[in-house]
Amino acid sequence: MPSRHDHFPLADAARRLAMRRAVADLDASWSVADSAPDGLLTAIAALADAPADVAIVRLLPWLSDTNWLRGRLDAALALLAADPFARPPLRMVGGGDGGGLVLADRGAIRLTLQLRPFTSNGVAPGTAVFVPGRAAIHVLDGGGAELRAHSVAVSAAEEAGDFTAKDAAPCLTQPPRPLRTGETLILDTARQSFTLQGASRDILNLELTVQPSSRLPIRAYDIASGHLTHVSASRRDSSFRQMALTLLRQLGRTDAAPLFVAETASEDFAARWHAMRELVALDPAAALSHLAAMATHDPHPEVRRAAAATHTLFSLPSGETGREGGGGQGPCISPAPSTPKSSGKPALSAKGPTSCPA
Repeated sequence: MPSRHDHFPLADAARRLAMRRAVADLDASWSVADSAPDGLLTAIAALADAPADVAIVRLLPWLSDTNWLRGRLDAALALLAADPFARPPLRMVGGGDGGGLVLADRGAIRLTLQLRPFTSNGVAPGTAVFVPGRAAIHVLDGGGAELRAHSVAVSAAEEAGDFTAKDAAPCLTQPPRPLRTGETLILDTARQSFTLQGASRDILNLELTVQPSSRLPIRAYDIASGHLTHVSASRRDSSFRQMALTLLRQLGRTDAAPLFVAETASEDFAARWHAMRELVALDPAAALSHLAAMATHDPHPEVRRAAAATHTLFSLPSGETGREGGGGQGPCISPAPSTPKSSGKPALSAKGPTSCPA
């Protein structure tokens, strides 16, 4: 089926040049406005070293007075009206069930316009996610949705790096209540989260987040039971490296094994275990000695336990591992750091001792 891109003016050099100039002019105009003494990026830059809760409070006026946002969106729409093939200088984020536009992004602070499209067959989310930091969400259109608030206790020791799945507090969920257009939610996102359900139209939010580096991982909980299900690295640089290692593993790049080994020395315990799982999936033989070292010397008790169990699984004689040439199942020890999705990796859950296919 033909798409609108089949009509892109490849042969019309003058039109394409005019589009590029119009986009560049709009981008330059926004940059000047944002960098002015009363501009958005200037306000954010002034808070680069401020505590997260202070940054949220100081930037709240950018959420409550949205005239600047209306002007920006009107300019983007005018650009598209002049030529539907133009691309407004707005960076898109997200995917799956929703997405948005990055309006400002500097350091740990990000301001986005988030759209959650209405789906007639949508089901209530089953997972609540907690990300270290602070957030303010201004509801531009509640979409007729209901909000369920979730909370979890986090100790000062856990926030300082002593988090373990075994001792993690359960997630508590409040009864649903209407999401009100015009309200602003201010959250300590390490301890507070929410999910939305039952919308009758699209939901539109203006979201301000401050996510400084933290030794506390991102945590996902099953809403129905309140149990912790997954943890993953919260540092942005660690997350990028995790994605890169997963891609290298999927590509079968055994020559990149030293990169996996290097990440097993990360400061973030969830990043260390993610790298080791990926290395085991990529090249078990190359991983074995590093797995043994992790099982003995890693500073995190659950990483040591998971590494020891995985090392035992791969060290058992043929016929006992469940791998090629053998039968039966190996142990799947839990809890342990994990990520929400795993493909072909030794998946270690955080729900308690169980068994899984080797």
